[in-house]
Amino acid sequence: MKAMILAAGRGERLRPLTDQTPKPLLKVGERSLIEHHLVGLADAGFSDVVINLGWLGEQIRLALGDGQHYGLHIRYSQEPPGALETAGGIIHALPLLGQQPFAAIAADILCDFDYAELRAPPSPALATLVMVDNPPHHPQGDFALDDGLLSLEGQNRLTFSGIAVYRPALFAGLEAGPRALRPVFEAAIAAGQLSGVHYRGRWSDIGTPERLADAQHSPMVRR
Repeated sequence: MKAMILAAGRGERLRPLTDQTPKPLLKVGERSLIEHHLVGLADAGFSDVVINLGWLGEQIRLALGDGQHYGLHIRYSQEPPGALETAGGIIHALPLLGQQPFAAIAADILCDFDYAELRAPPSPALATLVMVDNPPHHPQGDFALDDGLLSLEGQNRLTFSGIAVYRPALFAGLEAGPRALRPVFEAAIAAGQLSGVHYRGRWSDIGTPERLADAQHSPMVRR
């Protein structure tokens, strides 16, 4: 199974830190955010990783190279000027990801989730999202999880972690260009084709300078 790290975002909420440094290269402990994911993927047995590049993306390419240092083979999906957003970035990278289910991880999270779990036989659904308890900054959650299926309404509302396994068919028929991910999820939910798992371990969205500072002392940090 291949993995994709979503690394093209501008990181507006992390400015001014991201004015000169792309968000995935911000340090948490001795490693950058994206390196924590690369080490986790290598430990979980992944070998092929695709990274999409946008804002200051050349810095990411220069920092990580071909991935050999991490025991990985990295290929890059260079996006055109202007934000493609999350679904648009994935669609742009599909030629590098192939026809099989693939894992996708947001570069701007920190967690102790075992990526080896993503390599288990995939659900027959179009996608399986790893869901987490709602953090203080997102108390309403994203979707409800009931008997393994996600829905827009319900009591057990959880937050999407930014970690998922996608089948390319989830994006079938969608034109290239800027596209948000939530409408794609909503269409899959309407078809009963979006599954989820509840991860109860440590997880943090490193979306602000304050949360980045807090993460420096997190037990999730790989030293």
